[in-house]
This record gives sequence, structure tokens and C-alpha cells, in this order.
Amino acid sequence: MEKDYLTLKRAPASRLGEWEDNDYDVLADGEIVGRIFNSGVSVARPWMWTLDIGHYEHGSPKQDYAATREAAMTAFGKSWRRE
Repeated sequence: MEKDYLTLKRAPASRLGEWEDNDYDVLADGEIVGRIFNSGVSVARPWMWTLDIGHYEHGSPKQDYAATREAAMTAFGKSWRRE
């Protein structure tokens, strides 16, 4: 699978649990490989990114927080591309 092309897609309202407008699935080649959303946990770093289980290598970060959605996407991409 190509690990260079990641896109965001607004999460469906039918997602189980809480859902808001600031909730995105991260896709690679049309497959959901993670999620980025505004968790509201921290004022300084409210955006959480997380790789779906099975889509991360041992030792690479699988989740973290970022100041902006764009920063979360950049961090997600770095973790996704890590060998």
C-alpha cells in the first residue's frame, strides 16, 4: 500500500459514540487508517490524531495531540510513513 497519499474525510454522523463537525477519518487509498478530531482536552493542543490498530509499526507513535488540524495531519503522516 502506498504510504504517501493521505486524505481527510469528514466522519459520518452514524459513527458510534460522540460525533462533531471537527471529526475526520484519515484515508490511504480509500481505506480508513486513522482519525483526527478536536478532542477539546487541551486549549494549547486540542487536535488528537490516532492511527487505527494494525496500521502502525512497533515503536512508532500511534497517537498524540497537536495545536491545529494541519499539525495533527503532519504528525499523523510522519508516524504513518515511519518504517
